[in-house]
Amino acid sequence: MLHFGLPPRFYPHVKIIQVDLCAEEMGNNVKAGVALLGDIGAIVTQLLTCVRKDGWKYPSNTEWWGTLSEKIAANAKISKALALKGTLPMNYYTVFHHISQLLPHDCIIVSEGANTMDIGRTMLNNYLPRHRLDAGTFGTMGVGLGFAIAAAAVERTKIKPQRVVCVEGDSAFGFSGMEVETMCRYNLPVIIIVVNNNGIYSGVDPDTWKEMAKMGDLTSIAPPVSLLPEARYDEVMTAFGGRGFLVRTTEELRDALQLSLDDWERPSLLNVLIDPSSDRKQQEFPWLTRSSL
Repeated sequence: MLHFGLPPRFYPHVKIIQVDLCAEEMGNNVKAGVALLGDIGAIVTQLLTCVRKDGWKYPSNTEWWGTLSEKIAANAKISKALALKGTLPMNYYTVFHHISQLLPHDCIIVSEGANTMDIGRTMLNNYLPRHRLDAGTFGTMGVGLGFAIAAAAVERTKIKPQRVVCVEGDSAFGFSGMEVETMCRYNLPVIIIVVNNNGIYSGVDPDTWKEMAKMGDLTSIAPPVSLLPEARYDEVMTAFGGRGFLVRTTEELRDALQLSLDDWERPSLLNVLIDPSSDRKQQEFPWLTRSSL
C-alpha cells in the first residue's frame, strides 16, 4: 500500500530516516540512511529543537514542493467532484463527505475494508494523534470491530470519553460482525457505519441479481466477490438491542449519524447502501502486492 520507499512511487535515491522502538525493525523494509532508536515523540522533539535553533525552514518555492502542492490540489478537486454528485445510489465519496462534516474532531476513527479504508484515509481526517485505528500497511480484514471494542472500553474509563466511530466495508464487517453482540452486552456506544456496495470491491445491483436468479443457479453465474444485495446488517444490530438504520440518501445518512452521536447509551449501526459499481478514483500506483489474477 505504501510501497516502503521503493520506486516508482518514491524517488530512486530517496533517503529514509527510520525511527523505531525496536532495534530489530531497523532496515526491515528498506535500508535507512539514518536509523534512530527510541520513542518517536521524544526523537521528533529533539530534531525540532535542533532545526529551530538554527532557524532553518524548508523553502516553499522548490520544484519538489510545487509538484506535491499541485498533486494535492488535483486530488482534492477530483474527490470534491465525486463527493458532490447528487445521484442515487450514493458513491463512496459522497458518503465520506457527509460523514466527515458531522464527526467530532476528537473522535476515534476505526477504518476497515478495501476501498472503504483506502478512501477513508484521504477523506476522514484525524485532528489529534493516536485517534485512528486501521489495518496499517497490511490490509488485514476483520480487525475493525475488535479495535472499536477495545477503544470504547478504554474511553468509558475516562472522565470525558470520546466517541468511537467504526467505518467498515460490507465484506470487512462480515469477518467479525457478530461482535455487535459484545457491544450491546457491555453497552459500548460504538457507531458502526457499513458502506454497503453488495460485494468485495464491487457487487451486483438488486435488479441484476433478480435477473440472474431467474436464469438459474446463482452459484454458477454470480461473481464470486458479490454478496447478497442490500443485506440488512442494520437488523443484526437491532437483534441484540442496539440501534439500526437503513440509509439510502444523504439526508437519511446525516439524520442517522446525528441521532447516533447523540446516543451515549447503546451502539448504533448505519447500513449505508451505495452504488455497487462505485470505485475509488484512478490510482497512479497500484499496491506493491498487486494480485496476479
